[in-house]
Amino acid sequence: MSGKLQHDAGREQFWRDVVAAWRNSGVSVRAFCRRRGLQETSFYWWRRTLQQRDRQGATSTATQATFVPVRVVPDAMVEIVLPTGVVVRVPAGTEAQTVAMLVAALRAASC
Repeated sequence: MSGKLQHDAGREQFWRDVVAAWRNSGVSVRAFCRRRGLQETSFYWWRRTLQQRDRQGATSTATQATFVPVRVVPDAMVEIVLPTGVVVRVPAGTEAQTVAMLVAALRAASC
């Protein structure tokens, strides 16, 4: 077995629930942990770890293109939402190559 800790989905879900409950509580981390009988150091470690895992997951899924079925409606606009949050709207009849060049230019500009 490697020196890394095994990934425990149950423990991860427990801490995701704890962090979500803390965000909704409106109290400090110290007060929240005291009320729940949790160690502050564990809370901070898990909060940071979950944020890193979420960022890594977002990065890996954001780099993969996802295609979905579409239905073209006359005089409609096609909306493309980039991973950066930028929204591109083009007329439905726009050539795919033109849209691809536009998206590539926007990605390059956001770097």
